[in-house]
Amino acid sequence: MRNNMPVQRNGSAPMNAVGAPAIEAWINSANVKKKFEEVLDKGASAFTTSLLSLVKNNSNIAACDPKTTMAAAMTAATMKLPINPNLGFAYLVPYKNKGHMECTFQMGYKGFIQLAMRSGQYKTINAAKVYEGQIEDVDFVTGDIIRGKKKSNTVVGYVAYFELLNGFSKTLYMSKDEMEAHAAEYSQSYLYDRNKGYSSSVWSKNFDAMALKTAIKQLISKYGIMSVDMQSEAMAMAIERDQAVIGKNGTATYVDNDRHGAEPKDITPQVKPQAFEEAVTQKANEPEFVQAEPSDVPADDDEPNF
Repeated sequence: MRNNMPVQRNGSAPMNAVGAPAIEAWINSANVKKKFEEVLDKGASAFTTSLLSLVKNNSNIAACDPKTTMAAAMTAATMKLPINPNLGFAYLVPYKNKGHMECTFQMGYKGFIQLAMRSGQYKTINAAKVYEGQIEDVDFVTGDIIRGKKKSNTVVGYVAYFELLNGFSKTLYMSKDEMEAHAAEYSQSYLYDRNKGYSSSVWSKNFDAMALKTAIKQLISKYGIMSVDMQSEAMAMAIERDQAVIGKNGTATYVDNDRHGAEPKDITPQVKPQAFEEAVTQKANEPEFVQAEPSDVPADDDEPNF
């Protein structure tokens, strides 16, 4: 595959272009440059350089339909969140969906914290791992935590907390068992991994980071500031598009979640911890989409989906 693939006159990638050549062709087109500059101003060049580097250094992302990669990147750019995976704000994650590799946009827990703080409504917001002994009990009425002393380095749960400037505060705690049940219900690839003994899904590879994001995402979506203003719209977009392939007109398709975005509305996992292994057994068949090794996916020669 040539790395110096030319750009067509309409500014899009040539037919059948995949990976870095297709992304580079779009980035260099006038229309796409303008769109990134509109949302990032002087930061557009650094962001697109980061995007191209990510595609060149990740063979799975390189195998994705370039339009889905560009749309996922634009979602991050619109929220002014870097996509460097080492920073933990936002990620581009590839999935194999019905035989085709597609790139999803995924928020990191730091991204949710960043958007919340930009609203100017939060005095503090945080998510953390909970170790054995640190929580003695949780008040079932108020949700307040009765703290204890750390007994070991064993992670037993995850907690998210915020306090608004007006004094309102809220805490959400999920045990490790509850979080595993949540992952099994909302991530088909994680359920498949657990059944087959693989470690290919995002949940399997970095359970703690996904758990922290889940805790803070559910806390904000249930109790956080969601008024109609620019920052709140960014937060709403983050909740809606998290873990989705972004299609035309901003439509979100949840390739790893057959509940189609129901996650933010459901705080309590419906798969009980003790039923986790039973759930794995019942869903023994391979799902239609799992993270997979790269394969060439032809891309249409029209503009990206944003």
